[in-house]
Amino acid sequence: MNYKHLQYFHAVATSGSIARAAQRLHVTPQAISTQLGLLEEQFGAPLLRKQGRGLELTEAGRLALRYTERIFDLGNELEQAMRHGAAPVPETLRVGICDIVPKTIAFRLLQPAREAGMAMRLVCREGRFDALMAELAMHRLDLVLADRGLAPGTAIRGHTHLLGSSSVSVLGHPQLCRAWNGVFPACLREAPFLLPGPEAAIRSQLEGWFEEHALRPIVVGEFDDGALLKAFARAGAGFMAAPTAVAPVVCEEYALETAGVIDTIAEQFYAVTVERRRDHPAVRRILERAGTVFAVISADEARGDLEKHAPTPHLGSSEEYLRGSTPCGKTS
Repeated sequence: MNYKHLQYFHAVATSGSIARAAQRLHVTPQAISTQLGLLEEQFGAPLLRKQGRGLELTEAGRLALRYTERIFDLGNELEQAMRHGAAPVPETLRVGICDIVPKTIAFRLLQPAREAGMAMRLVCREGRFDALMAELAMHRLDLVLADRGLAPGTAIRGHTHLLGSSSVSVLGHPQLCRAWNGVFPACLREAPFLLPGPEAAIRSQLEGWFEEHALRPIVVGEFDDGALLKAFARAGAGFMAAPTAVAPVVCEEYALETAGVIDTIAEQFYAVTVERRRDHPAVRRILERAGTVFAVISADEARGDLEKHAPTPHLGSSEEYLRGSTPCGKTS
């Protein structure tokens, strides 16, 4: 593959026309047209098409541009490494994190890679599962942390690794826990609840658990973003579910209390990789240490770290809460 062909293609793709690209590169438009034709012939697909007075990328062109930018980034890194000689070139780890994955768990899973002593730059991207899988398939990510793995028969040639699992705790604002006090889980009957979005793997398990115990909660909100869901929980809008593994941290950060633990369902966490990135040293360390990370979390649970977050005594009724007569029942 000719590096100059890619340079001409990149110039046209980012400037929108052959004339502007020619001015930028100080060559003739004919030279660029010739090189583009050779590149399209090599790829076996058109990369650009006319759009009004300019040019736009085809689907193949968009894919080629993404790879071209990565190639140029590596070229720049090579140039810098050769100029500075002895300076170590940091390994880059690009991680996608699904919106629903608690940031505390993501941090704990990624931390072993940073503790390895290797020169590494960590790049984290957050998004929805399907969007991150597309980035992984194009090798723009090395690893995706998610609450699910690849579905059978998917077009992406990847590997799913189960990292660990946790029971689920129900958390709420202190005033909310007082308004809906009593024996768990019966105390949650017809209580306001904040649910993760329908894409969250735990969503269907929660709904099944509600049905099993005839709780019929009042769903006051659904959120794809876990941080936004927690913010509403902190404001007292409703109860929420969180992995027991991180419940103490969530309670402390968002001023919540634990109403109870659901030990009949579990939230699982996965890493998804593509074939060529499984040998990345940081990825290997994350996969190897995941079991230890969750073992430490389980040990913390066994020591009773959740006891300090037990619900406080009853100071109001559910009717008072629904009327807004308790502090967390106020609206603005």
